[in-house]
Amino acid sequence: MKPERKNLTPTLSISRVLTGLWQVADQEKDGVLLDRAAGAKSLAEYVEDGFDTFDMADHYGTSELITGELLRTHKGAPRPLAFTKWCPEPGPMTEDVVRAGIQERLDRLGVDRIDLLQFHWWSFEHPAWIDALHEIRKLKDEGLIGEIGVTNFDAAHLNLALAEGIPLVSNQISFSLIDRRAAGHLAETCRKHDVQLLCYGTLCGGFLSARWLGKPEPDAVGDWSGAKYLRFIHAAGGWDAYQGILRAADTIGRKHGVSISNVATRWVLEHEHVAGVIIGARLGENQHRADNLKLFAFALDAEDHALLDEAFAATKPLPGDCGDEYRQPPFLTASGDLSHHLAEMPSAMTAVQDPDNPNRSRVFSGSRWEPIAGYCRAVRDGDRILVSGTTATHGVDQTIALGDAGAQTTYILDKIAAAVRALGGDPKDILRTRLYLRGEEDIEPASRAHGMRFAANPPANTAFLVGNLIGDFRVEIEAEAVVSTARGRR
Repeated sequence: MKPERKNLTPTLSISRVLTGLWQVADQEKDGVLLDRAAGAKSLAEYVEDGFDTFDMADHYGTSELITGELLRTHKGAPRPLAFTKWCPEPGPMTEDVVRAGIQERLDRLGVDRIDLLQFHWWSFEHPAWIDALHEIRKLKDEGLIGEIGVTNFDAAHLNLALAEGIPLVSNQISFSLIDRRAAGHLAETCRKHDVQLLCYGTLCGGFLSARWLGKPEPDAVGDWSGAKYLRFIHAAGGWDAYQGILRAADTIGRKHGVSISNVATRWVLEHEHVAGVIIGARLGENQHRADNLKLFAFALDAEDHALLDEAFAATKPLPGDCGDEYRQPPFLTASGDLSHHLAEMPSAMTAVQDPDNPNRSRVFSGSRWEPIAGYCRAVRDGDRILVSGTTATHGVDQTIALGDAGAQTTYILDKIAAAVRALGGDPKDILRTRLYLRGEEDIEPASRAHGMRFAANPPANTAFLVGNLIGDFRVEIEAEAVVSTARGRR
């Protein structure tokens, strides 16, 4: 038996079980690099069993180099597939910056074209991610990239990228019996645009296995993956709720003659728009290929789903949308709190102190209308921040997401959040928003985008149907914030 395959595109057929190489970084964390030839030999064993699709990233240790050795030494056709990620720090994304980042991936893999280049961005408040994706699209047109995907994009920003004309085929996100966020807004967006999901974390770093059934919660775990997914378990309701899911999966597994891990992975695979699951490999150590092949020998029935749904009812949904664990509290990552990391990232705007009033400062976004009309993007006076009417203007005068009110709303709210943060506030400090909409058809998509952004901290809001806006804009938004005294003056 070989693993099932699925067409990610009409010309790109992948194994539905991708081999993830993130644990190469964990294996090399002490500074001792894996032997490249030995690693490639381990990967070749996966290929022989039909697991010929590999997922890696620029920061997964020497994973790209090991895969490059596999591609160099592989005999016959078709050759294995190498999917990698580029995860730059926020900052200007010029043609040279993007080309250099992609060329490094090509060089490390030793190929002329990347099968699937997946792009990650840390903070959407810095809008250069849109520039990066447009430059990546140009490199695809040149033939340096086969297909473009993203990783850890929420539904709103996936929709925004697609509205900008970026030909995305996939989004790589966390999806498991513990983390079920991808079945929500993101599933709707994928269905609308026919984007497929590549899912990691399906086994929660090994926690969704018989090893932990009926066992007490560990005081600590020694590897990065385990530390990360223990945080997911805590956020989803704790150890007892998690054990309820394990018991349900164990009952289902015994019924079908498969493992708990098989049940957990099969549940993800059966979701619409899930192209494949990414199961990590520790090269030279444990291999589970025979067990993973059992995924394609059974299917979950209505009774199985009812048992799992009963277990889910005792848990809590993880906060936010897919990818939020990297961008806002609670930070459910291997290293935990990322607030210091995000605080060190460059802002898209810089506060300018009023020379005549030490309690007042302003930020400008670079729109050509700001100097013409004599206004700033936002002004802070004491603890109060007022944000001007903001449109989906990118840079000097580029309009983002033409014709898509929902996507424009997402972009505008990122811009407003960046202005508030540059003035020492936090997006949670926004207490009022006003939406000005061009037509009745814009009301629902703009409202949904606004609702997704402010689900946890809803401000007072008024929407106006104004019938016309300057230029090609469907939406304009202004906002007011008061810096919370609970967090202190910044």
